[in-house]
Amino acid sequence: MILVTLGTQDKQFFRLLKAIDEQIEKGNIKDKVIVQAGYNASRYETKNMKMFDLIDREEFGKLVDECDFLITHGGEGSILNGVRLGKKIIACPRLAKYGEHLNDHQVQIVTEFSNLGYILPFNEDDDLGDVINKLKTFKPKKFVSNTENFIKVIKNYIDNN
Repeated sequence: MILVTLGTQDKQFFRLLKAIDEQIEKGNIKDKVIVQAGYNASRYETKNMKMFDLIDREEFGKLVDECDFLITHGGEGSILNGVRLGKKIIACPRLAKYGEHLNDHQVQIVTEFSNLGYILPFNEDDDLGDVINKLKTFKPKKFVSNTENFIKVIKNYIDNN
């Protein structure tokens, strides 16, 4: 099963949903596809994917655990959720020029997570089929939290000021 997460953004993200639909139609995706689409679920018509506006936290956690891989937007929370569990992830940044977001900050998020070896990016000029094929040999880097170091830096700053 493939889990697609588009976050809770109030903007459409049909570009990614269309790319996934095309790969299903071509036979490159044969798995069941479940989509947590937020604002998109009731506005995007598909016979190939099971669409939900939102999935409650417990059920969402089960789906993330069970999925073979994630396809997600470039939201930091959505990416980190899968990275922490060692999931293979394809992330596609929302772009302002298509009305998918207010700015292009997700491009930097996807680029950074990709450069660190945690995810595979799916950018505007990429073919989703090619990215899916790369997943077969992709081994995501194991997540290492930097929270304790960050807390020390903040504590030192507070203590010294």
